[in-house]
Amino acid sequence: MTTWFITGCSTGLGRAFALEALDRGHQVVVTARDASSVQDLADAHPDRALAVALDVTDDAQVATAVAAAEERFGGVDVLVNNAGYGYRSALEEGDHDDVLRLFDTHVHGTVRLTKAVLPGMRARRSGTVVNLSSIGARICPEGSGYYAAVKAAVEALTLSLRKEVAPLGITAMAVEPGAFRTDFSGRSLTQSAVPIDDYADTAGRRRRENDATDGTQPGDPAKAATALVDVVESGRAPYLLVLGNDASDGIRGALGALREDLDAWEDVSRSTDFS
Repeated sequence: MTTWFITGCSTGLGRAFALEALDRGHQVVVTARDASSVQDLADAHPDRALAVALDVTDDAQVATAVAAAEERFGGVDVLVNNAGYGYRSALEEGDHDDVLRLFDTHVHGTVRLTKAVLPGMRARRSGTVVNLSSIGARICPEGSGYYAAVKAAVEALTLSLRKEVAPLGITAMAVEPGAFRTDFSGRSLTQSAVPIDDYADTAGRRRRENDATDGTQPGDPAKAATALVDVVESGRAPYLLVLGNDASDGIRGALGALREDLDAWEDVSRSTDFS
């Protein structure tokens, strides 16, 4: 029986991932900052689910949560680093402490959990690490630069990790979802406190008070969960799994624009080596 450890299970994609894994008979460690928000999952599956309080920015809680998973189920086979939240701000508007907190949650939180489970995976010579990114890492919308930056960092870390652990029987995969019908654009979306008028027509258009997408996003979290668990169970997880038509269109557009720039400036790129 496979043991999944999923962060950020109180709502949204994290909860959908946990439900799908449990429905398929896996053991699941369901985590949230407030363990009571995921206790219903453990109560519904008392033999296969464990609810654990976890703030991914807290080193001690990370160690305690992983130890609890190992004690209850013997080890973590699949880690899903899903916990996180949105942040919208023009680069100049960004509050220093808010930005540090964003990086600590998305980037350092992902690293903390990954480092905590890797010793067990290395000992067993098996395991899968799934890191949630976002199509924002590719399309980099105005007003989402900081969020795009943390997700781009997660993707870069994931690709290097994948190369490092492949010889050990472990795989790592990044997931780029598009817009899914979760509370990402509602409760989970934060922003800079002091807007600058000059950015009203760029970053300002994406500010929380101007966002009318909450509750209308095209992506179905249950279908995303089905796809994710299918891919992990297949044993053929790619480096990057893109979820959603909007994400697929977005990444193809971004790759096309990048290719155009590479072609347009290729002569300059190739002119800088020693003759």
